[in-house]
Amino acid sequence: MTNTRGESKGGAVNLLQAVALGVVEGLTEFLPVSSTGHLTIAEKLLGLRVDDPAVTAFTAVIQVGAILAVLVYFARDLARIIAGWGRGW
Repeated sequence: MTNTRGESKGGAVNLLQAVALGVVEGLTEFLPVSSTGHLTIAEKLLGLRVDDPAVTAFTAVIQVGAILAVLVYFARDLARIIAGWGRGW
């Protein structure tokens, strides 16, 4: 459902919107500009209310997911760096 301004009512993020926001987060996470800013723009373009608690919570969850994905991807490198740092003491 949308209101007269085309914004989603009730804060629910549907599957298509979730996929679109996930793609935006994934593509912009490593850019030297704010992925949060890109998500806010995408949310508005998708007709979501950026101040809705459900949308804010969804944004936080996908950003935590992106951070966890980076940590998992670079786990071996991070372990080597930490081990090397520890040996340097």
